[in-house]
Amino acid sequence: MSTALYPLASLAQIRNTPSRADGIPEDLELDLRAYGCKLIHEAGVLLRQKQVAVATAQILFQRFWYVTSMKQFGIGDVGMGALYLASKLEECPIRMRDLINVYDLLLQRAAHKLKHPPAPAASTSTSLTRTVTHDFKYVPMSYFGSTFYDLKDALVVAEMQILKRLGFNVNVVLPYGTLVNYLRLLGLTEREDVSSRAWGYLNDALQTPVYALYAVPTIVSAAILLATRHLGIALPSSPDSCWWELFDADWEDVWSVAGYIMRLYRERSPQDQARVLGLVSKKAVRAWLDDHQPIAPRS
Repeated sequence: MSTALYPLASLAQIRNTPSRADGIPEDLELDLRAYGCKLIHEAGVLLRQKQVAVATAQILFQRFWYVTSMKQFGIGDVGMGALYLASKLEECPIRMRDLINVYDLLLQRAAHKLKHPPAPAASTSTSLTRTVTHDFKYVPMSYFGSTFYDLKDALVVAEMQILKRLGFNVNVVLPYGTLVNYLRLLGLTEREDVSSRAWGYLNDALQTPVYALYAVPTIVSAAILLATRHLGIALPSSPDSCWWELFDADWEDVWSVAGYIMRLYRERSPQDQARVLGLVSKKAVRAWLDDHQPIAPRS
């Protein structure tokens, strides 16, 4: 099957992304990618943006990091630019001011979580522990201050850089129609639990790089694989009759996509969560790299 409709990363870009070339570990890069996509999703929900625009923004966001390092641009700025660009591509434009306000809210909330992480404390009335939380209160920015204009400039630059560095190749093919067709071929359209679970896996996969690495049939096959296995539904998988071969998908690729998706559900330590929250801006990433530079051996 031709992959002309699916701009994919090259092997050289996959082996050594620009961020990894600058010293960012692979696991940290994947976590930052996922968190950036999560911010895009949350902003889309608050802005009541269409799902197609939010999904398009997340895919463009993932592609961008195969041509640019997180040392050069922050995930918050690029996510904001990707959502603004995607809203134009999908003909559901949003006001720049609304987008800036929403991202300011999300970034303030992230800073609050970083400053006040949940901490267990002993209760005076029982031996059980309770979680002490600090209520978050949003402080609107002043439109005559520098914060608004800094975010506006970052938004404009991010949108321009996405277009420039992707060579204006912003065509995106979403997987949802393909999923419906594949479920019909497999006789699973009557199982709403399969459809909803596979649909959810496709949405979760937007937080991973798979849409920049594999063709849509492979990603949809991985979503169906995870859904049917978790629901205990058997599909033909004998050597001479493998269901994924109907869709020109390779087993190793399907299994790899499933691994990317399942990685999202692993438990993260509070330290890992705090590390990601603290690296939303390029300034923070550069400071982290300076603190974690390998020490050269003495001669």
